[in-house]
Amino acid sequence: MGLVPEIDYGTPHPRGLKGDTDAKMVTLTIDGETVTVAEGTSIMRAAMDSGVTIPKLCATDMLDAFGSCRLCLVEIQGRAGTPASCTTPVAPGMVVSTQTDRLKRLRKGVMELYISDHPLDCLTCAANGDCELQDMAGAVGLREVRYGMEGANHLGQAKDTSNPYFTFDPSKCIVCSRCVRACQEVQGTFALTIQDRGFESKVSAGMDEDFMDSECVSCGACVQACPTATLMEKSVIEIGQPEHSVVTTCAYCGVGCSFKAEMRGTELVRMVPYKDGAANRGHSCVKGRFAWGYATHRERILKPMIRAKITDPWREVSWEEAISHTASEFKRIQEKYGRMSVGGITSSRCTNEETYLVQKLVRAGFNNNNVDTCARVCHSPTGYGLGTAYGTSAGTQDFDSVEDTDVVMVVGANPTDGHPVFGSRLKKRLRQGAKLIVVDPRRIDLVKTPHVEAAYHLPLLPGTNVAVMTAIAHVIVTEGLVNEAFVRERCDWDEFQDWAAFVAEERHSPEAVEVYTGVPAADLRAAARLYATGGNAAIYYGLGVTEHSQGSTTVMAIANLAMVTGNLGRRGVGVNPLRGQNNVQGSCDMGSFPHELPGYRHVGDEATRAIFEDMWGVTLEKEPGLRIPNMLDAAVDGSFKGLYVQGEDIVQSDPDTHHVTHGLESMECVVVQDLFLNETANYAHVFLPGSTFLEKDGTFTNAERRINRVRRVMPPRNGYADWEITQLLSNALGYPMNYGHPSEIMAEIAATTPGFRNVTYQLLEEKGSVQWPCNDQAPDGTPIMHIGGFARGKGKLVLTEYIPTDERTGPRFPLLLTTGRILSQYNVGAQTRRTANSEWHKEDRLEMHPHDAENRGVRDGDWVKLQSRAGETTLRALITDRVSPGVVYTTFHHPMTQANVITTDYSDWATNCPEYKVTAVQISPSNGPSDWQEKYKSHSDLSRRIISVDAAE
Repeated sequence: MGLVPEIDYGTPHPRGLKGDTDAKMVTLTIDGETVTVAEGTSIMRAAMDSGVTIPKLCATDMLDAFGSCRLCLVEIQGRAGTPASCTTPVAPGMVVSTQTDRLKRLRKGVMELYISDHPLDCLTCAANGDCELQDMAGAVGLREVRYGMEGANHLGQAKDTSNPYFTFDPSKCIVCSRCVRACQEVQGTFALTIQDRGFESKVSAGMDEDFMDSECVSCGACVQACPTATLMEKSVIEIGQPEHSVVTTCAYCGVGCSFKAEMRGTELVRMVPYKDGAANRGHSCVKGRFAWGYATHRERILKPMIRAKITDPWREVSWEEAISHTASEFKRIQEKYGRMSVGGITSSRCTNEETYLVQKLVRAGFNNNNVDTCARVCHSPTGYGLGTAYGTSAGTQDFDSVEDTDVVMVVGANPTDGHPVFGSRLKKRLRQGAKLIVVDPRRIDLVKTPHVEAAYHLPLLPGTNVAVMTAIAHVIVTEGLVNEAFVRERCDWDEFQDWAAFVAEERHSPEAVEVYTGVPAADLRAAARLYATGGNAAIYYGLGVTEHSQGSTTVMAIANLAMVTGNLGRRGVGVNPLRGQNNVQGSCDMGSFPHELPGYRHVGDEATRAIFEDMWGVTLEKEPGLRIPNMLDAAVDGSFKGLYVQGEDIVQSDPDTHHVTHGLESMECVVVQDLFLNETANYAHVFLPGSTFLEKDGTFTNAERRINRVRRVMPPRNGYADWEITQLLSNALGYPMNYGHPSEIMAEIAATTPGFRNVTYQLLEEKGSVQWPCNDQAPDGTPIMHIGGFARGKGKLVLTEYIPTDERTGPRFPLLLTTGRILSQYNVGAQTRRTANSEWHKEDRLEMHPHDAENRGVRDGDWVKLQSRAGETTLRALITDRVSPGVVYTTFHHPMTQANVITTDYSDWATNCPEYKVTAVQISPSNGPSDWQEKYKSHSDLSRRIISVDAAE
């Protein structure tokens, strides 16, 4: 830990010069010193690069130059006036003076005017010690203010405290516009504006609304940009200014944002997006920026607990007893039911090192391959599909690549809600002129948002992804839009001809598929032409692609499109899965599937097994183990009896909840290692309290394959990091693990996994982060995959036959339900529901088209019963035209809804990824929560009371 680095806003980097090594250089003189910089650089940036500091207020390196504060004035020999250095570019031979008597007088006068309209509470202000206005007043030598305070514009305005995370105090506002520009340029929400003019001007949220009622998404960009205490985190006001900081990685979505965790002692004060973070470039969303309070929430479990039966109350025990009891139970079960009777589930929220240890525990300690992960239920088709087409099971680009994209196709993803920091970068590129194609049953925000509108929205019927992608291929082939040179060089030409003949069949034409996809043929043809001919084209997709019975087929269809148009192997193109959880990519990389060892190598490969057998000192099972659905099936059948679940809530997140709970009820020892008593813990016999990302060291791997350091900010409140708990359990089982630090685990990963060969903590400290593969061939990592060739050799074009799902609508269930996420909540909500984020989304709502609602007598806000062949639940209706007639939509963040009571057990043909996105349902009016929901609430309340009483005893 070190001192909090000063936020160096500087001035904007010259536009168009990022990474431009061929830029023309310009030499000038600044304060008598010769300086050489790239053409187009601002005087302020040139001065800063030469060690000269020019006072400033409105300039930051996150925003375009603005020149409004008039503090960064300079004198230029031969030119009249005093131009702003932030907006004035350098010129050859220019002679600049930054410190003259004239400039000092002007700057002092400007600062005096600012201070005259500012409260005189500097000593008691919450921003004391972290206020640029104070700093600049000192920098220009201002010691007194001659002007009176009467009639000052801002001093009497009321403070806005409506946002749960920050306050807006207009009395301290200097109308520098930094917050407004951050909202526009960085976030792209346009929620803030400057209202009125002259002395009456002020910052306003929306139509003079408070922040909570405006379109503000609480990303924190305005708070970060504010140079005074106008916008300030409530945590800073309550705790005080931080004293030191640690750079770490967010534990929410797959963007993998870097943050400075700013501390006062051992107390976290705030999370500030780290501007050198390669994934987020200094931006954030409401979750990573503010929703970290769950780490100290009163419901967090900090002591191990055990019970003999799931109907018994929990009993708090020591770590020693909990570990000994768990090991004894697993040994007993394997002795009674056989080696294959136990297994484990790794977590996509834990670190790479922790995930690696869990799969090692299963393979070396349990001596089987019964290990699986939550990626099974989200992105396993990505691994299969991209692995088949290209030879690697991950996205092809880094996030920076979007800056060079001309056409973006977003398929089955909602970046502004699910991956909001990348969503902001995408919107910025679209505002700059890139074209957008959205393929989604729902009208997501990107279809039309401020200053962004999709060129085409293809609102396909859920379940018809393959048909739409193959129809796009049909247009590309039959209209002669194939990049033949790329295909001849990079793919098997005979295989391509077979594929081209297949997609050219008339049954794959846009006109033929319109009948069952619902996508107008003319729009589909136009979108296909745009993708194939519009320049650099990139595809970004999400769970709306993978969570289908043909999820793997759709991934391969997308891979086909990129290959035949040549959109691979350079910046601005590619196939980019937007991973859901923070380390879902890493959990796959680390060997969390029952058929694969770390690095996506099959357990049946003798050479690969030999590497691990030599390292681990055991003989490994060569047959694949059980997937999560198979474990549950075997439990019901009586042959699978013990399960170690690290950081996953399969009761709430997996499909067909009744089947999941039946399987868990059939087991004799279910061990849950988590932060809170989640839904799965209701069926557990042992609860091992987990640790948050703030309490551990390790690495996460994000959606762009970026390996980022997770650094311990505070001691584990439960006593151990998650990797240490797994190690204790393994040792108690009789398989020794003796790591002293996660860096030692990474060293073992590097020694056994080719794509991680050169990854070390030292390298990550030096580089900040790297993208795998990182080995002797790519010692600094690989931002762009498949440059010059595919990992598998020739790219494989797969025939993608559309096979309708077995889940069909009919008279009993005439509507199709699809599911997704919302900005403020995350996954099953275990973390975000225990923060103020719930003020935006207190419950799951069912989106219905007005036509469907009217036919059923449902009004906005009414309780409705949602019923499928698998089960039923109730929730409130939200009437909206964001969904098409015949389609309904809900989120799955709240356990009281239990949306997966409705989903069926249909799954992807290749990977068993559940078909969450297509469920035939019926909607009818309801009087309120169902009987099981009321029982659930009572059970949850009782469970908490028992724990409280038991703990007190």
